[in-house]
Amino acid sequence: MAAEASSRRQRLRRATLQEIHTAARNLLVEQGSAAVTINAVARQVGMSGPALYHYYAGHDALVGAVTADFFHELATAMEHARDAHAAAPVGERILAVCRAMRAWASTHPAEFGWIFASPIAPPNRQPDSDRHQAGQRFEHVLLDLTVELWRTRPFPVPELADLPESLREQLTAYSAGIDGRLPPEAAHVFLSCWTRLYGLLCMEVLHQLDFAYSDLEPVFEECLRDLADVLDL
Repeated sequence: MAAEASSRRQRLRRATLQEIHTAARNLLVEQGSAAVTINAVARQVGMSGPALYHYYAGHDALVGAVTADFFHELATAMEHARDAHAAAPVGERILAVCRAMRAWASTHPAEFGWIFASPIAPPNRQPDSDRHQAGQRFEHVLLDLTVELWRTRPFPVPELADLPESLREQLTAYSAGIDGRLPPEAAHVFLSCWTRLYGLLCMEVLHQLDFAYSDLEPVFEECLRDLADVLDL
């Protein structure tokens, strides 16, 4: 009986957490990130602000948990695109993943902005935080494919000695942080590609290019062609 009661409490807690996350997402989509406060979320789920602290220690913890949800959702979309092309060459899988990322960002602009345009609170920077682990899952979708490409068909890289000293040091540290799966010069190419892809997506989602474009798909495809050249696909 004690085990059944514990299981029931766990199910109720999970259901309440899901309701809290749904309320936070609705507020974000309908009213913007500033509307996602402890008290506003609590009102949406029919509880008091202090009662919500039984589930999250504070606003930063709530933001981290909701952000983790979005990261997992985005990573899942990218993984599905990758796996749908499991038999294809790694280059085709990379392009499929990039297109899946844009598709998710285009249909979830508020969530994409929440993930990438908001500062990360210190608790959510911890390696054991849900937000950090979900972000790592997202990061590794493209990273793992790039590592596979590097090992099977190494792409052109600059001479490490030709890069500025500060950049060499940062790339060496990044390479060590991913267990040397990409050497610093290959990491430089990977990060340069990511920066361009991410920058274009942010400008699209935040409507920073509306003054010139009403349809960014051909611009995005042109970006992918350029990245394919860089990676020698």
